[in-house]
Amino acid sequence: MKEKIIKVALERFMQHGIRNMTIMKLVEPLGISTKTVYKYFRSKEELLEECLQLLYTGYFNEFNLIMGNPANPIAKLLTLFRTTLEKDFGMNRDFFHDLNYYYPELQNAAINRVSERYGSVLVQLIKNGVNEGYFNKHLDPQLALKGIGILYTSITRGEEYRDYKESPYPLFSNLVEVYIRGMCTLKGITEIENNPYHQN
Repeated sequence: MKEKIIKVALERFMQHGIRNMTIMKLVEPLGISTKTVYKYFRSKEELLEECLQLLYTGYFNEFNLIMGNPANPIAKLLTLFRTTLEKDFGMNRDFFHDLNYYYPELQNAAINRVSERYGSVLVQLIKNGVNEGYFNKHLDPQLALKGIGILYTSITRGEEYRDYKESPYPLFSNLVEVYIRGMCTLKGITEIENNPYHQN
């Protein structure tokens, strides 16, 4: 029952945002009482923390599949961020806004867990790209990854793009992908051009 509550609660949080969701609203689809929820979770925040763990575990599983692909470093990096973008924008943007604004400690903890899992692997991926001639040889992989992360976060979580009503994919192409292109050698740029993003 605990796992079922977490799964349904995550779906409800992502569909409707966090702030306006009460425990009662979260459990409506399950047909159980709030008392049952409080048997497993002391508060809405504790339930949300478990939901974030489930969400980012799913991201990590997808990450492993992408990294296990025999594609070159550019293709892997683009696929990773494009796939994550599709997942993020499949959610109500209020979910991340509420998470950042009202539950920053939970968001920071979730980001730290993700960084621990993904960070070193992505830095190594960029190093491989440098060694294989896709990225400029003077590139600092850690700083480059941080730059990508800042731009990606700005279009998915940042206030400046919260009310952007158009497709998110031009944002990605004009910000994140342009940054990645700037990291590249001619060989890397050619690879990007051979793997265009067809979303609109």
